[in-house]
Amino acid sequence: MKNKNRIRVLLVSGQNIVRDGLKLILESFDFIDVCGETKNIREAIEIVPKTGPDIVLFDTNFLKNDDINGCVRMKSMFPEIKIMILSECSREYIVIAAIQSGIDAYLLKDITTDKFKEDIIKVFHGEYVLDESLAKYAINFIAQKNAKLNNNFNYLSQRETDILQMISYGKSNKEIAAIFSISEKTVRNYISTIFKKINVSNRTEAAIYWLKQENLA
Repeated sequence: MKNKNRIRVLLVSGQNIVRDGLKLILESFDFIDVCGETKNIREAIEIVPKTGPDIVLFDTNFLKNDDINGCVRMKSMFPEIKIMILSECSREYIVIAAIQSGIDAYLLKDITTDKFKEDIIKVFHGEYVLDESLAKYAINFIAQKNAKLNNNFNYLSQRETDILQMISYGKSNKEIAAIFSISEKTVRNYISTIFKKINVSNRTEAAIYWLKQENLA
């Protein structure tokens, strides 16, 4: 039985020494249990039923197509599990492909330990997290075609479209409330309406929906 006060993490890394180092860092956090370790995402999928993770932490230098496909498969098989990517790669097409696969976080390896700890907690509680530098150019990537998006979002109000865009940037309810000078309760109400209109159940699916619509523009 899971301890609701602790986060179970399945650690995925192809490098033994990196995996050992990450395990030491994770186990230094008093709210985390490393419930399993494996070399790649394919093996991770196989051991999920036995290990029962809340989060799969995938360490990689460069995501390959098989990795992206593995993330898609894991999300389709175990939608309740959060996937966090920890990578050296900040190439735009890789980051966008990872986001579209359904992951819940994409972090770069120069992250501080404190920020790493904070982001794990955010992801566990359902927030979508991108490294700040990646979020900025994800914003630029989407902004280039913003004028073409209107036709794809006719059924959303302008404010709903703006909030959906902020969700795709990984903004929290508190941050969205501050941006639009509205209460967090109002933000939650907007998000509930948006989810119903676009037929999604969480922030990750909403962010993926936004990116897919943007790519169709």
